[in-house]
Amino acid sequence: MKIWLALGLFLFSSAITTAQDTKKNVLFIISDDLNNLLGCYGDPKAKTPNIDKLAARGVRFDLAYCAFPLCGPSRNSMLTGLYPNSTGIHKNSQIFRQSIPDQLSLSQAFRNAGYFAARIGKLYHYNVPNSIGTNGHDDPASWELELNPAGVDRLEEHPKITTLTPNQFGGTLSWYASPKSDEHHTDAKMALDANWVLERCARDKSRPFFLALGFFRPHTPYVAPKDPYFGWHPESEMRVVQNVAEDQKDLPKAALGSYKKEQDKLTDVLRRQAMQAYYASISFMDAQVGVVINELDRLGLSNNTIIVFTSDHGYHTGEHGLWQKMSLFEESARVPLLIVAPGIANANSVAKTPVSHVDLFPTLAELCNLPKPSNLQGQSLVPILKDTTAKGRGWAITQVTRPKPGRNQDGADAKQFFGYSLRTERWRYTEWDSGAEGKELYDHHSDPNELTNLASDPKHSETLATLSKQLQDAIKTTLPATGQIPEVKQEMWAPLLVKP
Repeated sequence: MKIWLALGLFLFSSAITTAQDTKKNVLFIISDDLNNLLGCYGDPKAKTPNIDKLAARGVRFDLAYCAFPLCGPSRNSMLTGLYPNSTGIHKNSQIFRQSIPDQLSLSQAFRNAGYFAARIGKLYHYNVPNSIGTNGHDDPASWELELNPAGVDRLEEHPKITTLTPNQFGGTLSWYASPKSDEHHTDAKMALDANWVLERCARDKSRPFFLALGFFRPHTPYVAPKDPYFGWHPESEMRVVQNVAEDQKDLPKAALGSYKKEQDKLTDVLRRQAMQAYYASISFMDAQVGVVINELDRLGLSNNTIIVFTSDHGYHTGEHGLWQKMSLFEESARVPLLIVAPGIANANSVAKTPVSHVDLFPTLAELCNLPKPSNLQGQSLVPILKDTTAKGRGWAITQVTRPKPGRNQDGADAKQFFGYSLRTERWRYTEWDSGAEGKELYDHHSDPNELTNLASDPKHSETLATLSKQLQDAIKTTLPATGQIPEVKQEMWAPLLVKP
């Protein structure tokens, strides 16, 4: 009898272990203010060997886009699976709990399913660099563990940083070649914290993990160890965008609304220095990605772990005369997106259909067999992971706000209007304030740098009309469903609901 009881307990224990081992882990890595200046995306000057190796392990999405090119709105959107029009968040320093408090976040869905959900660094909005070392504007319900290390880039080096605006570093162009080596910097400390979590999870496999790692680089100030990263990108080899004035002639005023007056201080020398520091910060962040992936491999966790690598939005480095974010051009709206899904996605694959950050929640939920909220607005990318020629939705939409002088019909101050941009495989079509503040049309087959606005060209009137209709239909999908706007927060949606 004792033998049969022992055997039964053994078989029961083995069944549990087998079931647990089949649950997929998730390693979710997000960089801050990173565009597609990566080797795996074809940039000739990038030194990103670790991210390039990661791309070779899974699917690289060539046309991936954020929902809103600003940290707070983008991250809240990505981590709820809802467009900013449904989260009610169109600026920084907010968290979705203020507007839709009952919404389930991505990591919370995993936590509720029994996963160990941990955050290291920046997942929701932070005031960079001043909030480094704190929780920032975080959502405690999303995590079981939060780690917030701070390195010399936050604690010591501010007085030495070159900045266009005195005593400002996070929202302005600023940079510094640090004499301190990797291990002294915040992102390197986060990589080591991530390895500690992975080691803990490798020892105790009773629960799968959802580990979110939010690197701060290359966000301003562009701080990285001088040796070797600045040396990899000689200042003399950095490009300066030419013919900006000619490029801007056919653009609506709103298209250039993210320009900052401080950028008038930029000389070609400063532009090259800023570019060098941006590239160096990317390479430093890439090295930390390598530290974590190597540990994942060493611990034998790779075969059962889905890896996502992305950025919160794109980033300008002089294109169209713009720097940083908050535009609707390709450089600002497009993001890197790599997904490694063992047993699902083929290695070294490329998907060329447009996809969005809002697609990540339903994708990971499907890959891990998790229940998900019924109001998610993205598509699952699993069919595309299985077959990269699949088209999916076939478009992505990005929006941004602009200040609006004057008054509305009711006499109240008109605080802002929206720009929406639709990206298909061939076209980018943008309307500012439903077209009242201008339109833009770019043919990516012949004009990948978006230098020629075809919106006023009669030869493209039919295309313009088709895309305008498609854009308006897409905008409707970003709005909250009827009855889902909390009464206490109606004012957050008022600008969206005034007119269709």
